Amino acid sequence: MSADTAILGARVVTLDPRRPEATAVAWRSGTIVAVGDDASVRAACDARTELIDARGAVVTPGLVDAHIHPFHVEETRGADLTRCSTLAEVNAQLARERGNGWVLGWGLEYGVFGPDAIRGEQLAGEAPTLLTFMDGHTAVASPAALTAAGVTGAEPFAESAAIVVDERGPTGELRELAAIDRVRGVVPALTEAEHRARVVAILRALNAHGITGAHAMTGDPPTFDLLRELEDADELSVRLIVPLWQKPETPWESMLEQVRLRGEHGRLWRGGTAKFFIDGVIDSGTAWLFEPDALGAGTDPFWPDPDRYAAAVALFSEHGFQCATHAVGDRAVAAALDAYRAAPPGPMHRIEHLETVRPQELGRLAAEGVAASMQPLHMQWRADDGGDSWSRRLGPDRRARAFPTRSLLDRGTLLVLGSDWPVATYDPRVGMCWARFRTAPDGAAGPFEREQCLTGDEALRGYTANVAALVGERDRAGMLRAGYRADLTGFGDDPRALGPADLLDVPIVLTVVDGKVVHQE
Repeated sequence: MSADTAILGARVVTLDPRRPEATAVAWRSGTIVAVGDDASVRAACDARTELIDARGAVVTPGLVDAHIHPFHVEETRGADLTRCSTLAEVNAQLARERGNGWVLGWGLEYGVFGPDAIRGEQLAGEAPTLLTFMDGHTAVASPAALTAAGVTGAEPFAESAAIVVDERGPTGELRELAAIDRVRGVVPALTEAEHRARVVAILRALNAHGITGAHAMTGDPPTFDLLRELEDADELSVRLIVPLWQKPETPWESMLEQVRLRGEHGRLWRGGTAKFFIDGVIDSGTAWLFEPDALGAGTDPFWPDPDRYAAAVALFSEHGFQCATHAVGDRAVAAALDAYRAAPPGPMHRIEHLETVRPQELGRLAAEGVAASMQPLHMQWRADDGGDSWSRRLGPDRRARAFPTRSLLDRGTLLVLGSDWPVATYDPRVGMCWARFRTAPDGAAGPFEREQCLTGDEALRGYTANVAALVGERDRAGMLRAGYRADLTGFGDDPRALGPADLLDVPIVLTVVDGKVVHQE
């Protein structure tokens, strides 16, 4: 049987130690059948094989975003505020959104409020307005929005969430999802068709940026139903791993039901992972730290009862689930490691984010078989003078331990990279830039902690081979070799060798998922 499709004339970066480079690769029915020079790969083809002339392109294993939220389409409704740096710019953008009903926005930076408290009354206009901050852990609601939701003061939540109040009542600041949902719950929801269309559009946008796979970090059983529907309709264009999100308020009975779903899968998606949050974010004071931040916050876990978190980790680990824990602060990282160490043996577990880590925890990940899933591009909100909210809260000592990618890698930790979109762009070229240079592609900020920079090869492996190893697929993904999946990304030049500006501008010329060309320039 001959190949369905073959790429010829390229520079193929295989990441296969047996054959590091080639010029051609061919596949059949979603599986690679030949890798080598043009002549040897042509031998696997016949007249029916589709030939792709990729002269000038650099082809790598397909890129995988190891931490992303493509199903959070409710959080990206309304105005895109990611380019607004002042409150005046925010209000000007919102003015263009006003009509009948709610005004929504997302991607808000903490810096637009400066050092002052976040107050919904500073949002212009009379319409009920709800804006989500860039990290998704905080929102600000206008007085009209609070009234529409019936919010009149502080309320108790099962998780460490808060409706912020002062002597005048609710300020409009909503910390963590339970508090945000208290207002979002009265916003008219997307229809099922609108939600599905938005998900499909995001998946196609990922393809256009070279993404062949992703770990969609907060799923639930209905998400599995949506994936079946998309795959049946041939609209699933990204290979997905979808963890089941466990919350402090999730009943134990529900967890017992979910462990039965470990084997749920389709051709391009699967479950088998459980997701936890043990803290929030530094900017709002909800990250869990060993010592309080500069404003006296950061001493509380997201799960009010950390022992229950550890018990949930043990339950899912015992049933063969990989566990992924959001842990931003140093104490959160230590708590996640402790829970994993106490749990019954299971797959390799992982910690997400690790924005500041104590020296005594740096060596534990590799020693205890825990992977680090990190997003260096989240440094984009830092200021060179340390005047941003993230830096001010942490202070210089903890800031110096920020995003310790090199320290972890040099200790033997398996390191994977992602975006956490919609927190930051899903463009892997931007992610690689921050991982390699710790600076913005335009040089506007950084470099930060230059000693933590990765090499070009290490950054590429963080999106490819390391991700395959993390999820137990080292024998069929993450490199280009006969018998492996036909997931490939084609660049206009070698991303490992480009500087920041050139890396951002290098075109994505080809994306192949399961042997199907899903993007081509």
